[in-house]
Amino acid sequence: MSNIEYIIPFVGLKIGNHVFEYDVTTSFFEGIEYAIVHDGNVKVVLNLEKKETMMIGKFHIEGDVETSCARCNEPMKVSINGDYQLIYKFGDEISDDEMLVVLDTNAYELDVKDSIYEFITVSLPFRTVHEEGACDPEMLALYKKMVVNSSEDEVEESDDDDEDDTDEIWAMLRNLK
Repeated sequence: MSNIEYIIPFVGLKIGNHVFEYDVTTSFFEGIEYAIVHDGNVKVVLNLEKKETMMIGKFHIEGDVETSCARCNEPMKVSINGDYQLIYKFGDEISDDEMLVVLDTNAYELDVKDSIYEFITVSLPFRTVHEEGACDPEMLALYKKMVVNSSEDEVEESDDDDEDDTDEIWAMLRNLK
């Protein structure tokens, strides 16, 4: 996919506010290797304020994306919404501030695609899981079989056969000394 849609030639912009709108869909995510978001329908509004020595980008992100459930790994839809800001400054130094982007003094355009993807991913909840009972039953059964030291909220108590298997494993591990 071409990034041309996400490139802003700021050299030709007058001082002041400029609004850019993007409809982020499936094709946006297809070009990102190892993406945690697989699909989506997200509206991004970028208010770019150009000043003499810097630019301030205010991003508003809102929509739905598809990612994998952390419990059963099946696709699930998640609503996202967030406001983010980046400051673009010209210079040669390297910045440790993740909200400050230092542009080369010879730069004449700005590519906002990576920033949009980062803002979409940080808008996701800390842990994405299906609602109770919506996970893939086959995967959930495997999960319940493999999990160790789980909370009662996530995994039901195992039956006596599983406890016997666990005791045998611990007995073998103790004998390894």
